[in-house]
Amino acid sequence: GFATTLPLKELFPQGGFALHGNSKIFGCIGIALAIYKTARPEKKKIVSGLLIPAVLTAVLVGITEPLEFTFLFIAPFLFAVHAVLAASMAALMYAFGVVGNMGSGLIEIAALNWLPLMKNHSNVMFTQLIIGAIFTVIYYFIFKFLIEKFNVKTPGREDETEETKLYTKADWKAKKGNGYEGKAGAFLEALGGAENIEQVNNCATRLRVSVKDETKVAPDAAFKAAGAHGVVRNGKAFQIIVGLSVPQVRESFETLMAQN
Repeated sequence: GFATTLPLKELFPQGGFALHGNSKIFGCIGIALAIYKTARPEKKKIVSGLLIPAVLTAVLVGITEPLEFTFLFIAPFLFAVHAVLAASMAALMYAFGVVGNMGSGLIEIAALNWLPLMKNHSNVMFTQLIIGAIFTVIYYFIFKFLIEKFNVKTPGREDETEETKLYTKADWKAKKGNGYEGKAGAFLEALGGAENIEQVNNCATRLRVSVKDETKVAPDAAFKAAGAHGVVRNGKAFQIIVGLSVPQVRESFETLMAQN
């Protein structure tokens, strides 16, 4: 197919199913710009420091984890919007004759598609770039609108007490609740590990823990990332607001302590 000038769509019709890398490139740039634009002015520098490497990773090699899991973690409905936009972009590209092995980032797309096809099919590359650029703008405006409209706490918009960060698959799994053990493990770590625990009990919704050294306890954001609703601190005494699953979390907590 490299030497022929027949339309690529005729030569490689199944190539329409491998256009999903485009959303990693054009979509992620639009999403990152919207997150940056909607961040509070004093947080913009931190946010750009987080976003630039994440976007470069997504664009160049197609690894989108920190960006996509961040809004999966904070506002799953944004992930649904992303899926719809990504599908629309792929469908539109295919309708305009763009096909190829484009499941990954820019480096692979260029090596597998653009370089070998440049001579006879440069029109396809330009079509892809134009549609992609249009979708970057669409992504930007839709995400900016939704973040502001629903006051989504994307990085740079979180509460003062919370850390500005991008989330990983591990954070998402912990939040999704991979059993009570995941929560208990995260709480134990945030409290400074088993050797820092003096005593554990619970009431109806709270895990009550006294620690040996309160300076070893992580900030509230660490507990919230693991699924706690809040933390009450009183010197060496801590109450982690867990909810009605607190007896099971306490049981896992004590099991983990015994293992240490």
